[in-house]
Amino acid sequence: MTVRRAFIFNTCSPLLSVKAIMAPSIPSDSETSSDLLVEIVETLEVHGLPSDSYQLHDAVDVEALERLLESSAGDVEVRFTVEGVQLVVTQDSVDVPLDEPAGSPN
Repeated sequence: MTVRRAFIFNTCSPLLSVKAIMAPSIPSDSETSSDLLVEIVETLEVHGLPSDSYQLHDAVDVEALERLLESSAGDVEVRFTVEGVQLVVTQDSVDVPLDEPAGSPN
């Protein structure tokens, strides 16, 4: 029998909102974290934010984000903003969301 724990984590900061169904954590691989870091930086560059114009660690801890994604037994979506560019990170992708209609839930 598998026991699942549900966590909803919201910070006071608008930089990070996490909703997840968590399983016991799995050790992370630093190479995978590097891949996620590169994917985040490339996504920001595609959306007009050069890598020398921000400090990513001011917006998100990439290693902690990677551990969260790796340890999830369900869908995880992490949203944070870097210099005005909102990112949505899931287990499968790093994206910039389309504008959501007014009044839609977050």
